[in-house]
Amino acid sequence: MIILNNVTKTFHGKKTDVHAVKNVSLTVHDGDIFGVIGFSGAGKSTLVRCINLLERPDSGEVLVNGKDLMKLGTAELRSERKNISMIFQHFNLFRSRTVAGNIAYPLNYTGMTKKAIDDRVKELIDLVGLGEKEYVYPSQLSGGQKQRVGIARSLASNPSILLCDEATSALDPQTTQSILALLRDLNKKLGLTIVIITHEMNVVKSICSHAVVMDTGVVVERGSVFEIFSNPQQQVTKDFIATTSTMHKIYDLLAENSPVTRLQTGQILARFSYAGKNTVDALISTASIQFNVKINIIFADLDIIQDTPVGSLINILEGEPEALTRC
Repeated sequence: MIILNNVTKTFHGKKTDVHAVKNVSLTVHDGDIFGVIGFSGAGKSTLVRCINLLERPDSGEVLVNGKDLMKLGTAELRSERKNISMIFQHFNLFRSRTVAGNIAYPLNYTGMTKKAIDDRVKELIDLVGLGEKEYVYPSQLSGGQKQRVGIARSLASNPSILLCDEATSALDPQTTQSILALLRDLNKKLGLTIVIITHEMNVVKSICSHAVVMDTGVVVERGSVFEIFSNPQQQVTKDFIATTSTMHKIYDLLAENSPVTRLQTGQILARFSYAGKNTVDALISTASIQFNVKINIIFADLDIIQDTPVGSLINILEGEPEALTRC
């Protein structure tokens, strides 16, 4: 659905140039939920704006559904952009328009009849779960409800691609999960291809199937979300994963000489890592029986990524030295 080949974008200032995107290539398949993650200044928002040419790259190819947008004239590009919608961190709603008025806005210039517009607006309001908010103004809505309006408005023209630029950054964690659930549902119901730009690893972990990690304008890591989480290669990726993990707490306990981590004679502290389809096995009980050791779980950080457990267990193992070595 989306192919970027060697896309580069530089902003030229009076004193210095900012190389926001440097020779980036990536592929987003039809119907995928694709994540682009990076810390502030990584170039991810510039990259997503290159997909619909809100920012025109200095060089490279931007292919959407087989067409290179860089080669299209103004009228052709405007037509192709109807297939690519976008939602934003701060919603960008018209304060003077009701929910229905905001959603109807992009339809007012399409030649549709008023009845057709009204019917489409009602359909979209129901689709995003705002059934009783049709005549409410943005000031009367919560952040999550505002984003639902933004999503409904973005779907008015029946796009096949939805670009989400930090769409959940202004929301609390519970509301974020409800919006991600809505996007996941829309992806399945409509076959919508979604590209999510975020600095939150939890967002990528919750909804994306594939992702790239950006740092200083460059893609430094790519793959399935499971691959990225279970076997990160770059330090910036490891730093991102650490933001979703509580594993650092075990090191705090060790530094504090906490009673939880104090070892007796014949005990060792061991870390078991989970990453793979075989982790449904009864690892702890199997190891205890097979090696004749006692295993006490004192700390755990486990998550489910694409239906597979990923994470670690910190255990105190007790037994004969030879058994501990074998285990």
